[in-house]
Amino acid sequence: MKIVVIGGSGLIGSKVVSRLRAAGHDVVAASPASGVNTLTGEGLDEALSGAQAVLDVSNSPSFEEKAVTEIFQSPTGNLLAAEARAGVKHHVALSVVGTERLPDSAYFRAKVVQEKMIRESKIPYTLVHSTQFFEFLGAIAQSNAEGDKVHLSPAFVQPIASDDVADAVADYTAGSPKNGMVEIAGPERVRLSELVQRYFKASNDPRTVVSDVHARYFGAELKDDSLVPAGNPRIGALDFNAWFALPKAPR
Repeated sequence: MKIVVIGGSGLIGSKVVSRLRAAGHDVVAASPASGVNTLTGEGLDEALSGAQAVLDVSNSPSFEEKAVTEIFQSPTGNLLAAEARAGVKHHVALSVVGTERLPDSAYFRAKVVQEKMIRESKIPYTLVHSTQFFEFLGAIAQSNAEGDKVHLSPAFVQPIASDDVADAVADYTAGSPKNGMVEIAGPERVRLSELVQRYFKASNDPRTVVSDVHARYFGAELKDDSLVPAGNPRIGALDFNAWFALPKAPR
């Protein structure tokens, strides 16, 4: 089938594009660099012509409220309208486990609105809720750094490798619409503060993690169940040690 991947040049998008092409699909890796801009609508109709499925793995580079609202809402509206014109039969969107449980975060509030738009459209859909990626551990630590100390919540996480995310998303995109939400997660449930300390030790990073129940995660305080699956998720193959041993795992 013809599949259009919005955000097809990013971390997840590029991996999914490779997997879908290897499976024999006609895949368009759509991004502003390729002339497809969901914010303005430029190039959407041309890219979606003849497409059976669309996967949206685009993300916001900023977590400020105005920016995330703009990045998620207008582009989603433009994309869904273009899909309706093209007769697309399956819309897949990558989202986040815990989105509906973190209303104090502007990022997650924007994701809730985005998901509502998808559910209320007439296009069959699948929402893929993923836990946090191992690849973002360094960025999470840096966002909470105070000198040589990093304050992080002791809430549980169940992080997943981007390769496992790409495998799952490719399968869901090529499959039938769920008209609902599915969850994906890594094999190991661990406290966020403990995980980042392990990451520091493995990376020979001298900083120390301070376990702090009031530490913010993208603007919100966490509870133990905020970022872990509530149902029966698809479990990835790679735990932290296996992911960190990969040649291209970021340090």
